[in-house]
Amino acid sequence: MKPLDRIVLGAIAGFAATLPMTMAMRGLHARLPRTERYPLPPREISEDLPRPGMSAATAALLYHFLYGGAAGGLYALLVRRRDVVNGSAYGVAVWLASYLGWIPAASILRFGTEHPARRNGLMIVAHLVWGSALALGLEELAGARTESFSRSTSPRSALKDRTEFSR
Repeated sequence: MKPLDRIVLGAIAGFAATLPMTMAMRGLHARLPRTERYPLPPREISEDLPRPGMSAATAALLYHFLYGGAAGGLYALLVRRRDVVNGSAYGVAVWLASYLGWIPAASILRFGTEHPARRNGLMIVAHLVWGSALALGLEELAGARTESFSRSTSPRSALKDRTEFSR
């Protein structure tokens, strides 16, 4: 598969994997003690980013999904053995690189270790969910690419395929 094909499929899978991740984040956030239920990192990170015509909450979701897509594209390009174990590990690596790496280095948020342990646990579990869903989604998209979307779908070729099949 061409590198750009892998990146596109990974971006789609990463974008899609952000939905179950968001569902996990929402469910776990509701279980935190009241004092720890302040907005989750996607909202905190996107607070100062442009949001033309959108509320801050909608912009946070948009940026969260776009970041998931970008990280998914990188996964598809870099990771050769793409399975749930490696996807989950990649999800945790994204958390580490983000919350112990570039985000505090860019003075966007404090280091993850300075946040309550339960919130860190929530974010690590959410990244495990994302990584697992990413790997499964990418596998499904790769299968769809080779099995369901690989032939021409023009009416003429479909008719030819059916005619050849019935001989």
